[in-house]
Amino acid sequence: MVLKLYGYPQSTCTRLVALICKEKDIPYELNVVDLTKGEHKRPDYKAKQPFGQIPYIDDDGFILYESRAIARYLIKKYPAKGTQGLIPSDPQAEALFEQAASVEVSNFNTFAAGVVAEKVFKARRGLQPDEAKVTENLASLNAKLDVYEVILEKQDYLAGDNVTLADLQHLPYGSMLFPAGHSDVLTSRKNVARWWNAISTRQSWNAVKGGA
Repeated sequence: MVLKLYGYPQSTCTRLVALICKEKDIPYELNVVDLTKGEHKRPDYKAKQPFGQIPYIDDDGFILYESRAIARYLIKKYPAKGTQGLIPSDPQAEALFEQAASVEVSNFNTFAAGVVAEKVFKARRGLQPDEAKVTENLASLNAKLDVYEVILEKQDYLAGDNVTLADLQHLPYGSMLFPAGHSDVLTSRKNVARWWNAISTRQSWNAVKGGA
């Protein structure tokens, strides 16, 4: 049975799951959940995703939501397929991966999402951004990426010299900093720019960056 992905093609979290499917050569069937019609808030949808968010997967009857959890599940279910080492098996390498994955959630996603919410998502709804929030989130993001610069001076990727899921998790919101008008946070630092170019030019991301 082909993996069923329930989400919206342009959503950040849906594209993360699709990205991992591409990395691991996992065929999937996208079932579009129309956010404009509120399909994600309907009782039949919330029976599968109780928070009324996207995406979730149906893997031959196994239901799972939260994009990072889905990504981990797929990588661990298909260790021999596609890209190897996205979650390392060696205990120390895995610990460094977990460290980097935590860094993405706490030190990147929170602030990048804050910028994108104001500059991109609000604009799509015809609303004006709260520039004070943008400034605040950019200040935090720049401070965190200064630390990334130090880390990436010593190694190619955040968990070491091999790409992992921790790096790829940056792609959906990181890419949206460009239409938000703040690509410089990723391109103005030598090591961060090199790292960003390495992950954002992967074939898997090119396949889903316009839509899952």
